[in-house]
Amino acid sequence: MKIRVGSRESRLAVIQSELVMAAIHAAHPEIELELVTMKTTGDKILDRTLDKIGGKGLFVRELDAALQEGRADLTVHSCKDLPMEESEDLPLVAFSRREDPRDVLVLPEGQGELDLSKPVGCSSLRRKLQFEKLYPQARVEPVRGNVQTRLRKLDEGQFSALILAGAGLRRLGLEGRICRTFSPEEMLPAAGQGILAVQSRADFDISCLSGFADADGADCARSERAFVRTLDGGCSSPVAAYATVEGDRITIEGIYVDEKNRLLRGKTSGSRRDGPALAEALARKLKEEAKWEEK
Repeated sequence: MKIRVGSRESRLAVIQSELVMAAIHAAHPEIELELVTMKTTGDKILDRTLDKIGGKGLFVRELDAALQEGRADLTVHSCKDLPMEESEDLPLVAFSRREDPRDVLVLPEGQGELDLSKPVGCSSLRRKLQFEKLYPQARVEPVRGNVQTRLRKLDEGQFSALILAGAGLRRLGLEGRICRTFSPEEMLPAAGQGILAVQSRADFDISCLSGFADADGADCARSERAFVRTLDGGCSSPVAAYATVEGDRITIEGIYVDEKNRLLRGKTSGSRRDGPALAEALARKLKEEAKWEEK
């Protein structure tokens, strides 16, 4: 049996796909594996922010086509980069154990203090609004490109710092660049941050993923995605959600930002099997609170 694994061609995407392939090989050494890389539309357009060019779907369009056309059997994604709507024909079939989901601050190489005379590079409105609460004097400007491209721009002096996902830096072996890690209380992570998601065709036999799929990661990812989906959150939305599980309990924390950029934060907990429903209820509650505050 041969399985073709589709991936974006960035170094981080390839490393993440190789993690999935290693788990498949460990559980099923008889399966032949092939990595199929491709450049997505989102990787090609780097002079505009995602909300101006069509959103997160631009990072999956070519990978979805590869699945549909049979050029790939599985595709691997950073869960936080996926659109919140899921296709019945191309479902998300497995989620990884969660890497540390926290956001981090990266300074120019050799620098030990944050110098706010230059802008901070960050393309996420979620991160921008939360960072500006911590550093009201900061000026935050968009930065596009893969992690290495962003680091190069930082080290060339275009930015005073970057805000990135710590999980990606660690997977690249660049954890030494991390200067500060933000707690979830300071900066609530994006839905699915630190989790890898595997997508396939609905009729594909996914038993090969038995050694990769993680129940905790799946329950957290599906609950967080339900929160954001209930609020119609897209790539330009500052909505954030973070779930943790302990035994048969799940705790979900979420942020909703109203039209006046006011951050409303809430938390709920209950049985983990009810995670998505709990997340949806929390999202509706925060949206209702925003209406009352407006009045």
